[in-house]
Amino acid sequence: MSDAILIALVAVPVVVLFLLRINAALVFLSLCLGDVLVRFVGNDAVSVVAGAGTSAHTSGSTIRLVLLLAPAVLTTLFMIKTVRSSMRLVNILPAVATGFLAAVLVVPLLSPSILHQVVTSSLWSQFQSLQAAIVAAGTLICLVFLWMQRPKNHDDKHGKHGKA
Repeated sequence: MSDAILIALVAVPVVVLFLLRINAALVFLSLCLGDVLVRFVGNDAVSVVAGAGTSAHTSGSTIRLVLLLAPAVLTTLFMIKTVRSSMRLVNILPAVATGFLAAVLVVPLLSPSILHQVVTSSLWSQFQSLQAAIVAAGTLICLVFLWMQRPKNHDDKHGKHGKA
C-alpha cells in the first residue's frame, strides 16, 4: 500500500502533465514556490485557521498540503495545452522530475497515519537517499527545458541590417 502511494505521487503528475501538454517545468517551479510558502507561511496559516474557530477541524498537515500544492494546481490549470507538439516528448523529462519532486515534498506533509505507512517502506528510503539528486537534476532539466523555449532571434529577417 505504501509503495502504491509513492508510485501514484510520481505517476499522476507525469501522466497529467504529458496528456494535457502542460509545461512541466513551470509546474516544477510552482512546487518549489509551494515549498517556500510552507516553510515561511505554514505555521502562521495553521495559527490563523486554528484561531478562526472553524467548525471543520482542518489539520496542520492539510493546510500545509494546500499551501504546497495550490501554486502547482493553479499553474496546471492555466497552462493546459501550452507545450507545442514538437516539444511534447521533451516535456516528459521535466514531467518526471515534477513527479519525483511532488513525492519528496508531499510525503512529509501527509497525516501521521499515512506518513507512518509510507516512511517505513523501502521505496521511501530510496527516495530519501536520492532527494538531493532529484532536486538538483530536476532543476537542471527544467531550466534547460525553459531555455529551449526561448523565442528565436529574428533580427536578421526584420531589418537589423537593412531598412527599418
